[in-house]
Amino acid sequence: MDAIAHSPEDHRRRELGAFLRSRRERLSPDAAGIACGARRRTPGLRREEVAMIAGVGTTWYTWLEQGRDVRPSVEVLSALCQALRLDGAEQRHLFTLAGRQQPERRRIVAGKVEGPLLHMLQSLVLQPAYVVGPRWDVLAWNDAAVAIFGDYGQLEGDARNIIHGVFADPHRRHLLVDWEQVARATLAAFRAESAKYTGDPDFERLIALMMRSSPEFREWWPQRDVVHRLSGLKHLRHPIAGAMTFEHMSLSIDDGSDMRLIVYTPLAEQNSVAKLRKLLDTIPVERRSA
Repeated sequence: MDAIAHSPEDHRRRELGAFLRSRRERLSPDAAGIACGARRRTPGLRREEVAMIAGVGTTWYTWLEQGRDVRPSVEVLSALCQALRLDGAEQRHLFTLAGRQQPERRRIVAGKVEGPLLHMLQSLVLQPAYVVGPRWDVLAWNDAAVAIFGDYGQLEGDARNIIHGVFADPHRRHLLVDWEQVARATLAAFRAESAKYTGDPDFERLIALMMRSSPEFREWWPQRDVVHRLSGLKHLRHPIAGAMTFEHMSLSIDDGSDMRLIVYTPLAEQNSVAKLRKLLDTIPVERRSA
């Protein structure tokens, strides 16, 4: 009996599945931020673990590895690239096998906060404010931000990142009264704004760090929720001043850098303005903003 003839499309799908399987089997659970016991029969990650990290169904992912006629979207392929920690060449290969055009990726360029923006930042005496870059690293801040959020000058590297602060800093977690609500909204806004940097090494490194550091981040990130950054109220429990309420908003810096100015305005509620004035009087000179 003649062998069953396979079309080029069949061969491509089977090669796609084999490539995914090979990348899955080479990736250790530790590298993917997954805690595992001593007894594992499967080399590398299991299919259900890749599906969980990428935010897709296990059955659907199994079909994809089996070479069935499923058609992954660009967004799903990008998620699989992140889940499997694919490098640039591997990502291009995956998109080629899937018959999809790889989205253009932008590299994160460290922004420089120029003099006029710094002067405006410091002029906001009774409004805690800071400037963040495209990865939401805090680049500059004023004295009121030090009084409320702590001294960013004492933080280094990823610890000065907003996502890291919300999910991995015990001080920030205690400061936010409605922590879970704020954390979910913050993560969804971060995902929406950072989509154009998908694949950037610094972005991927931050995500991998947070997957290891925060169980909530590890659970929520694969859900792929997105929102536009919203203005609103923040209810805080300051360790010295007690309960405070602020109205916050995000302002884009129109210079192509993707920097943003985040401003918190204290409200009369809970005597927040007077409490902020008192806190500002207690900041030592050496802890003043940068």
